[in-house]
Amino acid sequence: MTDAPKSNAKPVPDADFDSDHWLAAELADTLDEDYELELSEPALTEELRKIYKTTHPDTIERRQYFHHLLRLQAELIKLQDWVVYSGAKIVVVFEGRDSAGKGGAIKRIAQRLNPRVCRVVALPAPNDREKTQWYFQRYVPHLPAAGEIVLFDRSWYNRAGVERVMGFADGNQVEQFFKDVPDFEKMLVRSGITVVKYWFSITDEEQQMRFLMRIHDPLKQWKLSPMDLQSRIRWEDYTKAKEEMFARTNIPEAPWYIVEGNDKKRARLNCIDHLLQLIPYAPVPHKEIALPERVFDPNYERKTLPPELYVPGKY
Repeated sequence: MTDAPKSNAKPVPDADFDSDHWLAAELADTLDEDYELELSEPALTEELRKIYKTTHPDTIERRQYFHHLLRLQAELIKLQDWVVYSGAKIVVVFEGRDSAGKGGAIKRIAQRLNPRVCRVVALPAPNDREKTQWYFQRYVPHLPAAGEIVLFDRSWYNRAGVERVMGFADGNQVEQFFKDVPDFEKMLVRSGITVVKYWFSITDEEQQMRFLMRIHDPLKQWKLSPMDLQSRIRWEDYTKAKEEMFARTNIPEAPWYIVEGNDKKRARLNCIDHLLQLIPYAPVPHKEIALPERVFDPNYERKTLPPELYVPGKY
């Protein structure tokens, strides 16, 4: 197999570059990519579909949603550039009931960012060794260095929520957590870390509907754990735990912000927009980038590779 002959066509000068056409093509390509995320409507039974349509709030129109999302994601890239340039350190905590939309919001924030700058931390249940450590110890290694953003998909607030409600932490451990967490977060802020805490809030009815959708959607059944199902039984216990958590951990250095999550699309847009408003990012200088000419050797010929190395062209 050899390379195609060198083209005699001249490169298109920057001045002739049709940005409108390029943006339209990029938008279409991006929409295709995002539709893959959005077109996850479960294969509901007809009866469940009727209930969902009557109980679910009217959502933002899809094209309008993507228009706003892409604009906000472009701003997130500017935020990322500023974080790297300034050496800022940002932690964003995402908490909320199961199926409240935390994961979807995190996915849209990180979707177009450099994973070396913005990373998602979703820790599993602590192992036997971690259970004997200082409670915050297993979270500390994941905190950001200069020029990094860390998104915690659930965080140390597990102790105030699931661990408390499900009996994995006793009353003394929960009380110690409430005494320690304000000092822990104040220490983070004093060290130069910006701490932002979001709680995604949904109604009892909306959570029930989302759980039913997951049960009926084979692509989403993996999201349902025995713990999630228990959260339905203990809705009121979680509510009481959340209320005390807000009362005792809503500090000026790291306040809580509640995202209304019944409408997933609006929740994502509102959360991203709010995050951008919180961080005082600014444009940063960039070196001009020029594409270098490809070196062409007329005497070089690519070797033919054995066909078994290639992935079959099935599609």
